[in-house]
Amino acid sequence: MTIAAASFQTVRFMLQKMLASVTLTPAGATFSRFVYSAPFILAGLAGYLMISGQQVPALTPGFGLFALIGGLSQILATICVVALFKQRNFAVGITFKKTEVIQTAIVGLLVLGDQISNWGWAAITLGLSAVLVLAKTPNSDGPWWQHLTNRAARLGLGSGVLFAFSAVSYRGASLQLGDFDPAFRAAVTLAVVVSLQTLMMLVWLGWRDKGEIARVWAARRVAIWVGLTSMGGSYCWFWAFSLQNAAYVKALGQVELILSILATVLFFKEKISFREIMGIALLVASILALGLAM
Repeated sequence: MTIAAASFQTVRFMLQKMLASVTLTPAGATFSRFVYSAPFILAGLAGYLMISGQQVPALTPGFGLFALIGGLSQILATICVVALFKQRNFAVGITFKKTEVIQTAIVGLLVLGDQISNWGWAAITLGLSAVLVLAKTPNSDGPWWQHLTNRAARLGLGSGVLFAFSAVSYRGASLQLGDFDPAFRAAVTLAVVVSLQTLMMLVWLGWRDKGEIARVWAARRVAIWVGLTSMGGSYCWFWAFSLQNAAYVKALGQVELILSILATVLFFKEKISFREIMGIALLVASILALGLAM
C-alpha cells in the first residue's frame, strides 16, 4: 500500500506542479486535489456500503479532532509544497518535503509515546545534515545557518512538520474506529477528511479569491487527474496508516525520492546539481538508517 501510495503521489505532484506553474495559485492547485477527488471517494464508499450492507461506524469526538487536525495540516502542507516547486526543482522540492519522515518520528514520540533508539537519533542527525546541504543555494555565500531562513527551506521544512502531524492524526483517527477491517476504516476516514478539506478550502477561496474557484473549474481537464491520483494515493496511505505505525509507513514511502528524480530528469528536463545529489543521497541514507532503527 505504501509503495502504491508513493507512486500515485509522485504523479499527483507532477500534475500540481504543472497547474501551479501555468494556471493556478498554490491554493488553487491544492483545492483541485480535494474537490476533484471527493465525489469519487464518497461514491466509492457509498457503493461499498450498499453492496456489503455495512453501516458507517459511530464517529467519536476523538475521531473528529484527529480528522480535523490531520485535514487542516495536510491542506497547509500541500500549499507549502506546491509553492516550493516555484523555488527549486521538482526532485529537491520533494526532498525538502521528505524531512516529514524524521519529523513524523518526533511527532509520534510526543503524541503517541513511540520511543526512538540511539541509532534512530543518529539517523535523524544525518537527515538534518542533508537538509543543511540542500538549504544552501548554488550562488549563496555566508554561514550555513543563514540558508535555513531562505524561502525554499522554510516551505520545505514547514511542509514536513505539517505532513508529520497529518500522518499521525490520520492514524489516530483510523484507530478510533475500533476493530473494523483496516481497508474499511481507511475508506471512512478518507471520506470524512476529504469532505472537511473540500469544505474548508471552498470557504477560504470563496472569501479570499473567488476567481480561483472558476480557474480550478477551467483547468478541469488536468485537475480531474489530480483528483483521481489523489484519491488513489490517499486511500493507499490511509490503508497503510491503519495497518502500521505512521513513522514506518513514511520511512518506506521514501521510494518516492527515486520516482521524483526520474520525473525531474525525464519529464521536466531539469538538471540536478552535484550538491543536490549529495543532499538527496544523505537524506536517503538517513531514512534507511531510521527504518533499520525502528
